[in-house]
Amino acid sequence: MSNICIVIPAYNNVSTLNNVVEDVKRYTENIIIINDGSTDTTEDLLNNYKSPIQIISYPKNMGKGFALKQGFNLAIKTGFKAAITFDADGQHSAENLPLFFKTHKEYPNAIITGSRNLKQPNMPAKNTFANKLSNFWFTVQTSKHIPDTQTGFRLYPLQIMKNIKTVTKRYEAELEILVRAAWKNIPIVPIPINVRYFEPNTRISHFHPVKDFLRISMLNTLLCFVAIIYGYPSMTVGKIKELLILLQKKNSSSSKTNSET
Repeated sequence: MSNICIVIPAYNNVSTLNNVVEDVKRYTENIIIINDGSTDTTEDLLNNYKSPIQIISYPKNMGKGFALKQGFNLAIKTGFKAAITFDADGQHSAENLPLFFKTHKEYPNAIITGSRNLKQPNMPAKNTFANKLSNFWFTVQTSKHIPDTQTGFRLYPLQIMKNIKTVTKRYEAELEILVRAAWKNIPIVPIPINVRYFEPNTRISHFHPVKDFLRISMLNTLLCFVAIIYGYPSMTVGKIKELLILLQKKNSSSSKTNSET
């Protein structure tokens, strides 16, 4: 789809990035790559890419959340209406992109999240545990349930993303985006995706178990507090507004029918 771009944040993924880009190019060349302060030879690789692929690069690693924001901003300036986020480590498969395109047509105002099969072979046990824990806290904070709150393979309607502000800039920002979207009653639609999981120690991961777990725990504590004073009241007000709009449309339709008879 010409109005959708693929946003690929990259940090020291030179060994997999080119294969990822070639995989995505089978479906679209609307690609934005963010070089998030890589210290390997990513910059040299990016010099080989030509238009329409767009590159954002800066010298210091700022985190995935910051990188995604830069990608979204460029996508909006370029005129794209939606962005699909796609990891640079080779985990995601571009063969899932047509399903994202199709689902976006059906739900143009929804955030579409990929849902991994957490029971597939080579799925690390720590990933399954972390996702279940994240799903639990998401439900506590929003009263909603989705099967995979940690996947980075998602479609974001860019007009909606303008109104979602986050306080986090790194890995945990993706969870915060979902929670804040739920508070605004933005639909979140999960779809099944295939992912590639590699043998231990063969995949480059920038997740730091202790440091990142502490940051995620702090974020969940904050979100639980904010959910009480803002999140749940906001969702309630949103539901009331939706109900009033439906009633208004119903009354308007009834009045039109009566006037015609």
